[in-house]
Amino acid sequence: MYDELIAPPRVLLGPGPSEANARVLKAMTTPMLGYLDTEFVHIMDDTVALLRRVFGTQNRLTLPVSGTGTAGMEAALANIIEPGDAVVVGINGYFGERIAEIARRCGGTVTTLHADWGTPLPAEKMAEAIAKTAPKLVALVHAETSTGILQPLEDIIQIAHEHDALFLADCVTSLGGQPVDLDARGIDIAYSCTQKCLAAPPGLSPISFSERAVAAIRHRKTPIQSFYLDMTLLENYWHGSARRYHHTVSMSLIYALREALRVVLEEGTYARYKRHENNARALLAGAKAIGLEPAAAEGYRAPMLTTLRIPEGIDDATIRKRLIEDYGIEIGAGLGIFAGKAWRIGLMGESSNERNVMLVLTALEKLLIAFGHAVEPGSAVHAAAQVYADR
Repeated sequence: MYDELIAPPRVLLGPGPSEANARVLKAMTTPMLGYLDTEFVHIMDDTVALLRRVFGTQNRLTLPVSGTGTAGMEAALANIIEPGDAVVVGINGYFGERIAEIARRCGGTVTTLHADWGTPLPAEKMAEAIAKTAPKLVALVHAETSTGILQPLEDIIQIAHEHDALFLADCVTSLGGQPVDLDARGIDIAYSCTQKCLAAPPGLSPISFSERAVAAIRHRKTPIQSFYLDMTLLENYWHGSARRYHHTVSMSLIYALREALRVVLEEGTYARYKRHENNARALLAGAKAIGLEPAAAEGYRAPMLTTLRIPEGIDDATIRKRLIEDYGIEIGAGLGIFAGKAWRIGLMGESSNERNVMLVLTALEKLLIAFGHAVEPGSAVHAAAQVYADR
C-alpha cells in the first residue's frame, strides 16, 4: 500500500514553476464539466477574453494550447513554417536554440544569429540576416529563461515587417511579469506558459496569432504536420457558434488559468510589472552585497528571472541542495554554458514578494559564510531593505 500523497512545502524561486495563487488552486476543485457543455463553453470564452487583455491584443485566434510552453513553441512554428521556408532565429540562450531546432524539424531553412549569453541580440545584426535571407518568419525570445535577458523587440519587429516577414516572440517568462503588448508592438505570433508569471500550475500554453499570421496558416501549400497542435482544428473547438470536438482539454487547468488571469487584472498590469521590478531590484542589491554578480548585461535584465554568477570555490549543487534541505527554498541551476557557473532565481507571479527576497538572501548569505565565502553578516538583507525603503 502507498501512503497518502503529501508533498513537502517549498518556496519556489527557480525558473518555474512559481508558487500558485491560492485562489487558482481553489478554482481547480470546481467540478468537472463535459468538454462541450454549454457552461464550459462559456468558461472557455471567458478565458480567451481574459487572455486577450493580458496579451494586449484583439487577435481572434487566441487560446490556451494543451501542453507546457514547449507545446506553444511547437504549435507556433509548426503552423507557420512549411518545408523550405526561410526562418531567422536570434539566439542568446538555451531557448533560442530550441526554437531553431524545432524550426528545422518543421522543414524550415534556418539562419541563426548569435549573441553572447547574458547579452541582447543587436538589431543591426538581425537586420543583415533578414535582408539577406528574406525570411517568412523572424523569431526571438522576449525574456530568455536561461540567462535573465529581457530582449528589446521594437526595432527588430519593424525590420521584420519592412521585409514582409512575420515576427514571433517567445513570451514564456515575460507574460504577466512585463508588458508584451502584442498589438502595440506588432508581434504576429506569441506563446507563453501558465506556471511562471501567471502563477498557475503548468500544463497550458497561451498562444495568439495576428490576422497576418492566420492568413499564412490558411494559405499553406502543405498540411500542418501536427494534428494535436493544428490551429485550424483548435480554432473550430475554441471559437465560433458550432464547436467541434478536437481533444479533451483539462477542465481543471482551464479553471485555473481563468482565475489566474482574473488575479492579474485585479492587481492591474502596471502595478504587477512594477512589483516584479521592485523585488528584482532589491534581490540584486542584496546579492551584490554578498559578492554575487549578475550574469545578464545591465539595462537588459528581466525582473522575473535573475542570473547570479557563482563565486570561485563555491559548489553549485551543494548550495542548492542545502537551500532545499535547510530552508525549503528552490532556486535554479544554470543551463548550457552557465551550468555550474550561475544560479537562476525566479521572482515570478506569486513568488515575487518582499518576504521571498529576504528569505533567499538570508539563506544564501548564511550558506556562503558556512562554506568560507567572505561576507559581512547581515549585509544582504540590509542592502535589500534599503531598496524597499527608498521605494
